[in-house]
Amino acid sequence: MTALNINSKEHQLDADPSTPVLWALRDSLGLTGTKFGCGAALCGACTVHLNGQAIRSCVTPISAAAGQKITTIEAMSQDKVGKAVQAAWIKHDVAQCGYCQSGQIMSATALLKTNKKPSDADIDGAMAGNICRCGTYVRIRAAIHDAASTLA
Repeated sequence: MTALNINSKEHQLDADPSTPVLWALRDSLGLTGTKFGCGAALCGACTVHLNGQAIRSCVTPISAAAGQKITTIEAMSQDKVGKAVQAAWIKHDVAQCGYCQSGQIMSATALLKTNKKPSDADIDGAMAGNICRCGTYVRIRAAIHDAASTLA
């Protein structure tokens, strides 16, 4: 059994310790907001927070996350920064197909928790590992700036 703290709730998971956090979230716990994209930590669709840091859940084994705090997109509506990012996403009409959005929002939220006034270069650096096949990068950047201004 592996003890996982997900969105401030304790879960006991009977799974192989090498199981990626992504599959524990989706298949074992039914938290399907975190998406599978590439399986190689290259696209960012699977981004969650581990102790506040954005990580790729598709390559992080549950053994590495045991006893730590995992936060998923499902908890962002209860988070001040997460709410601001989600509101800015809507305001700037960021989502098109929407597949990458949970990972994008998780990365943007992690950035704004550590950098209250990110520059374009800061945003580009923090979001570089998140791929949007619809190409809404200009709107993503605008939404992050907007969220930052509402949190100031």
